[in-house]
Amino acid sequence: MPLEQPISRSKTLLLRHPVAAYFLLTFTISWLGALLVAVPRLAKGESVRAIGGSVMFPIMLLGPSISGLVLTQIVDGSGGRRDLFSRMRRLGFSASWYASLLIPPGLILIVLLCMKNFVSPIFAPGSFLLGIGFGIPAGFFEEIGWTGFAFPRMCRNRSALTRSFRLGLLWALWHLPVIDFLGAAAPHGRYLVPYFVAFAVAMTAMRVLIGWIYTNTESVLLAQSMHASSTGALVVLSPPRLHASQEALWYAVYGIALWIAVSIIASIFGKQLTRQNG
Repeated sequence: MPLEQPISRSKTLLLRHPVAAYFLLTFTISWLGALLVAVPRLAKGESVRAIGGSVMFPIMLLGPSISGLVLTQIVDGSGGRRDLFSRMRRLGFSASWYASLLIPPGLILIVLLCMKNFVSPIFAPGSFLLGIGFGIPAGFFEEIGWTGFAFPRMCRNRSALTRSFRLGLLWALWHLPVIDFLGAAAPHGRYLVPYFVAFAVAMTAMRVLIGWIYTNTESVLLAQSMHASSTGALVVLSPPRLHASQEALWYAVYGIALWIAVSIIASIFGKQLTRQNG
């Protein structure tokens, strides 16, 4: 009996605060995982730079995916798990929703071509086609938690725009352990803070776009695809020979472009990010 009471209390706490539990578990798994990868190598005298984001970031992907799956089972049971998997297979929408997946690469190309022509040729888009492979695992694993579990439950009395914005800020913060490994200009040195701010601006806007797609389709698969499109396009098209200051600049301009797109969408769909007439 004494053992059952703490277990029951823990489950009750999870049921009362599932979103808080998700973020606590996600950040713990991801950040602790990144730390456990880094510490043994640091103990051997290796620099953090030698460890590389290619080792740490895949471990971090376990945070949102494991948290989403485990908490779905605890909070909603087997029915919730089946619903999650159903939303991860949901297709059959109008062509416009699939076309929306082109927003990230399209805006990146527009921003970089404009900067190439009006600022410096160094901003010419890259062509690292293998970068497509970086977006797929990030989109698939992360959105199990961010969209599959957290987003539908976050402040349900709030608008989808507000929920997306708040989730976007937390999503950007989640990247913190590997932020200096992201981008083509790493390490960013004294421009790390400006780069992170620009990155957060862009990712928060991207989270609103993902929330817009999910709110209208309830398809985790389309959310995963939008995330994969964003990450893959950044890796493929990022200019390969930028200085850290230049990378912070183009991310900032890209973030502004994304927020312009978000503003247009919000003006059409409203704060709920969905047309009331379906």
